[in-house]
Amino acid sequence: MKKLLLLILFFVNNSFSQWIYDNEFNKLINNGIKHVYNLEFEQAEKNFKDVIKNYPSHPSGYFFDAMVDWWKLLLYIDDKSHDEVFYKKINHVIEMCDDLLKKNRDDVSALFFKGGSIGYRGRLRVNRREWFSAANDGRIALPIVQHAFKVAPTNQDILLGIGIYNYYAFVIPEEYPIVKPVMIFFPKGNKKNGIEMLNSASKKAQFAKYEAKYFLMQLYLQFEKDYPTSLKYAEELSNEFPKNTQFKRYIGRNQILLGQRDKYFKTFSEILKLTETVKEIPEEAKKYIQREANYYLGTFWMDENDLSKALKYFYNSDKLSRSLDKEGPSGFMIQSNLKIGMIYDRQKKRKFAIDQYNKILSFPDYDGSHKKAEQFIRNIN
Repeated sequence: MKKLLLLILFFVNNSFSQWIYDNEFNKLINNGIKHVYNLEFEQAEKNFKDVIKNYPSHPSGYFFDAMVDWWKLLLYIDDKSHDEVFYKKINHVIEMCDDLLKKNRDDVSALFFKGGSIGYRGRLRVNRREWFSAANDGRIALPIVQHAFKVAPTNQDILLGIGIYNYYAFVIPEEYPIVKPVMIFFPKGNKKNGIEMLNSASKKAQFAKYEAKYFLMQLYLQFEKDYPTSLKYAEELSNEFPKNTQFKRYIGRNQILLGQRDKYFKTFSEILKLTETVKEIPEEAKKYIQREANYYLGTFWMDENDLSKALKYFYNSDKLSRSLDKEGPSGFMIQSNLKIGMIYDRQKKRKFAIDQYNKILSFPDYDGSHKKAEQFIRNIN
């Protein structure tokens, strides 16, 4: 259910474009977008406030101002402290667009920003497990954006949303067959066309090129298993937006999968430093990012057989998990504790190791953690 809703909402919440052909407008929007991706939220908000001031009847400034709050949410999606402000801003954009559409049902900017706003609202509702509301947002938004595409089919920014839909409408039913019966009510996807559209948007779109690269980075890692290509996009984004830990985390994940041990050690070390120096990252988001970095740095030192250093990082990861995991142990908590037990065994601290393995058995099974813990209790390596 969650995957299907995200598929529909990915399509509708990424379709926006340039409808005011004004250099100052484009400069303000593009500078603001760059500030958002570099986590420079105060500067981004200033840019978008100027757009609102100079173009008060156009929905773009209000929409992108809401995207500042979206990225604050994205850094740590479990933090609900930004929800109220985000919903208020998004609903204001929808109301503005409704007024414009009463005057002209083919108003492209109103169609896209309304569809995009409903889509982002739906994406947050998916993450909040508000399934009915999220599904309803998808139902409302999809035809709005489809109509906008008919009005402006050659627009490169629009290709982002169309490309995302084409790709995921093909891939998700293949990966998750349970959604196939539901997908008969939606247009068929085309993976090849989806990737081509996203590539085109990543090169030619005025406002959406970074988001296109972001989705290419994700899909090449998660579905295509093409780690060099995913790494390429992650490095391009990180080079342009060096403060953004999200892009660096994708660099590190790809480096791990490619066996680039020294490189991923450097990447996650840099990520830890960024959490201390980038003031815009909220405190809870810092913990979320630091937990992952500590886990992978612990894994590096464990592979190096520096067990004292490895334990330090796994202890940190476990401590952060205990603070973050409100709904039960996360994968990071489970894996950290499992590896702590393995290190105790290497250190000939068998009693402590057994205690760790029994703790793992009290947690939910994650990626075969129960089987491994049982094997280690029986001293089978």
